[in-house]
Amino acid sequence: MTGALSTIWYNMINFLLNNKNISTELPSGMVVLDFLRHSQRLVSTKEGCREGDCGACLILVGKWNGDTVSYQPVNSCLLPLAELDSKHVVTIEGLNNDELNPIQAAIVSQGATQCGYCTPGIVISLTGFFLSKKNFKTQEAIASLDGNLCRCTGYQSIKRAANQLCQKFTRSDVSQSQIQWLVKEQILPNYFLQIPERLQQLPSSQIDSSSEISQTAVVVGGGTDLWVQKPVNLYHADLTFLSDRTNLKGIQIEKNCCYIGATTSIEDMKNSPILQAFFPKIHEHFKLIASTPIRHRATVGGNIVNASPIGDLTIFFLALGASITLSDGQNQRELALKDFFKGYKQLNKHNNELVECLSFPQPVKNTFFNFEKVSKRTNLDIASVNSAIQITVDNGIIQQVLLSAGGVAPIPFYLTKTVNYLIGKELKVDSIREAGLLAQSEISPISDIRGSINYKRLLLRQLIYAHFITLFPKQIKMEELR
Repeated sequence: MTGALSTIWYNMINFLLNNKNISTELPSGMVVLDFLRHSQRLVSTKEGCREGDCGACLILVGKWNGDTVSYQPVNSCLLPLAELDSKHVVTIEGLNNDELNPIQAAIVSQGATQCGYCTPGIVISLTGFFLSKKNFKTQEAIASLDGNLCRCTGYQSIKRAANQLCQKFTRSDVSQSQIQWLVKEQILPNYFLQIPERLQQLPSSQIDSSSEISQTAVVVGGGTDLWVQKPVNLYHADLTFLSDRTNLKGIQIEKNCCYIGATTSIEDMKNSPILQAFFPKIHEHFKLIASTPIRHRATVGGNIVNASPIGDLTIFFLALGASITLSDGQNQRELALKDFFKGYKQLNKHNNELVECLSFPQPVKNTFFNFEKVSKRTNLDIASVNSAIQITVDNGIIQQVLLSAGGVAPIPFYLTKTVNYLIGKELKVDSIREAGLLAQSEISPISDIRGSINYKRLLLRQLIYAHFITLFPKQIKMEELR
C-alpha cells in the first residue's frame, strides 16, 4: 500500500450519528449508505437506485456554522464518509420519539405509506423543510419532496400529509431558535438541543484542507456524478475534498463582474440574492436542474469539470459569456468557458490545476436571459437537449446575443455561427426562423437513448423559438413560428 493510500485509510473521521459519537478509520471513499447499513445496522435508511434519484437513502447532515447548526437533506448513496467529519448525521432512527412525531403521524393519518420503503426518506425531506423554513407553505413543503419517489401509494396522500403539517404549525414565537422550537413541537427529539455544544467538542479533523494536492489524487467537489460512475474505484482512492476550502465558496460582485467560487453549490446559487437580481426566473430554471438534495451537494466547478455535453450549469453559463479561473497553487490563468472544452471529456486544463471560480460580466440594461430544457421526464432528468440565451435588444435590433446548447455535440456547445448571424438583425419572425435553421446546420448530435439525431435537431430549433417567444411575447408569436 502506498503512503498516500495509507494516509487515507488511517485518517480518523469524527462525527455525531444521531445521539452517538462516532470515530472511524474506515476508507474515506466508502459511501455513507453502506456505513449506516453495514457498519451501524441502521437499516431504515434504504438502498434504492444508488444514483441519487429515488430518495430512499436520504439523511440529514448538520454543520456548525459558528452560530447554529444548519441541516440539509443529502443522498447517502453518493456521500463519501470523509464528508461527515465534524458534522451531525441524522437518520430516521434519530428522529424517533416514544410515539410517532408529528411528521410521521401525518404520513400515517393521510394513508401516505404502504410498503414503507420510501417513507423514511420522505420524513427526512419534510424534517429538512421544517429545519430550513420560518414560514410553512404547502407548495414549498411539496417542493422539498422533489427528490423522493413513491411507487405504492401515489402522491396525493403524501401531498395531503404535507398540507396537514403546514396547516397545523405556525411559528409565532421568534424568541426561540428554530431547533428549540422544533424540539418544543416534538418534531425533533430533545437531544438536538445539545448538538451544537457536542459538535464543537469533537476532535479536530486530521485532514488538512489547504494542503497541496498530489498528482495521484482524485479531486472531489460534490461527487454527485463521481460516485454514480465509479464508486468501487473510489473506495480506496487517494481523495482530496474541496468542500471545506472556504476560499472556493461564495458569490460576489467585483468591478461589474459576478464571481462564483468553484465549490459553491447549485442550491446556494438558486438562493443567492445576487443571482436572483440578475435572473428573476432562476428558481424556475434551477428546478429543472436536479433535486433539492443533489443541488445541496453538486457544485459549479464539478459540473464544469465533469464536461458533460448536456451539463445544465455549463450550458447556463456559456450563454453568459463566462470565464473560469484555473490555478496550480502558484499561478493563475483565466480562460473563456467556451474554450475550456477540447473534445468529449477533454479539457484545456493541466493535471495540477484546479478551477477556482467562474465569472461573467454583469448584465447591462435591456439584456434578457432564458434557459430551456427538454428531457424524458419533465423534472429531475438528464436533458435530451438544453439551451440558454442572453440577448440585448435596443429599438428592436439585436445588439448582442450569446447562445448555447447541450446534447447536440461532443462538448457543451456555443453556437458561434448562429450568434454571428443574429447580431444586428431586427427582432422579427423571419430572423428567428433563419437562426433556427442555421443552428441545426452547425451542430453534430448523435442518436442515443435520449433521442435520435433528427429529434435533437428539431428540439434545438424549437428551444431557440422558445427563447424568443418567452422573452419577447409581444413581438414573436408562437403561431407565427409554426
